[in-house]
Amino acid sequence: MARGSTRPTSRDVAQAAGVSQAAVSLVLGDKWRGRVSEPTAQRVREAAVELGYRPNLAARNLRLGRTRTVLLVVPALTTEFFAEVYTGAARVAAEHGFGVVLYPSPEGVGPARDPFASAPAALDGVIASSMAADALTAIRGDQLPLVMLDSDPEGSLGAATVNLDIADGIRQVTEHLVSLGHRRFLHLAADVPSWTFEIRARELAARLSTVTGAELRTAHAPISVEGALAATEAALAAPGPRPTALVCDDDKLAVGAYKAARRAGLRVPDDLSITGLDDLGLATAIDPELTTVRLDAELFGEHGMRALLAVMEGRTPQEGDIPVHLVVRGSTAPPKN
Repeated sequence: MARGSTRPTSRDVAQAAGVSQAAVSLVLGDKWRGRVSEPTAQRVREAAVELGYRPNLAARNLRLGRTRTVLLVVPALTTEFFAEVYTGAARVAAEHGFGVVLYPSPEGVGPARDPFASAPAALDGVIASSMAADALTAIRGDQLPLVMLDSDPEGSLGAATVNLDIADGIRQVTEHLVSLGHRRFLHLAADVPSWTFEIRARELAARLSTVTGAELRTAHAPISVEGALAATEAALAAPGPRPTALVCDDDKLAVGAYKAARRAGLRVPDDLSITGLDDLGLATAIDPELTTVRLDAELFGEHGMRALLAVMEGRTPQEGDIPVHLVVRGSTAPPKN
């Protein structure tokens, strides 16, 4: 097209590719599968690139009554985990012409004010963590296409749920510690009423119930270094045999447990093995480095966004939990007694 001419249109693309405008719309709207052949779709894409054609999203959105914007509702951003979830979701959204607005729920859990004059009018869909589910009531997110993350599939508010295989992560942690010879366990549990933390507690208790001689105590703490420090100090000072393994619900709790162990004159892992869950950056910033379960947060976000796109298009989202795996580092060793 000559310099200075008007911007290319879908009609120009159709003529260049030798197809109808309807075919161009299907291909560039990513709705061609089953309607247009792969060679034809490729020809349309090549013609669009050669002509420098870009769809007029504003006009298309007005025509369809859609904003091509989705909301990601997460707990307050106290770790990089949910920032990585956003990165993954935004990457997939951009591939499909959508934008993602990140909305941290105040205080991590509980009700939140509607950040929009009318969320149902401003958004096409919502992805929400179970820890921020209460915020959905205020923004009326349950009236939109909704995908829940870290949520009980049996009681989810959403049209679909996307979960990491947290239960398997806890199984891997337990088997690792048991194989080292540990039998006295302390579970440092997050003091947050959320399905994802209930799964951790339930799976740990179930696994240890099958191990002869295993003992399990539980201490609850808010998800903060200071809260974990106080809860671990109290648990280690309690009467009875001291635990030899401490299973933490996440890496931030493990950092507080490290501090408590050192204040009690205990060495990690010689006197006390400690595990986390997340594999945040701080897992390798502490000494010894933390044995923890790696959760692929970006992949989590990608799966969440793909599930929401499927729901909005009336398709069935991909099923199955996202695999996780144990990363063994220096914070675990056989017990001395």
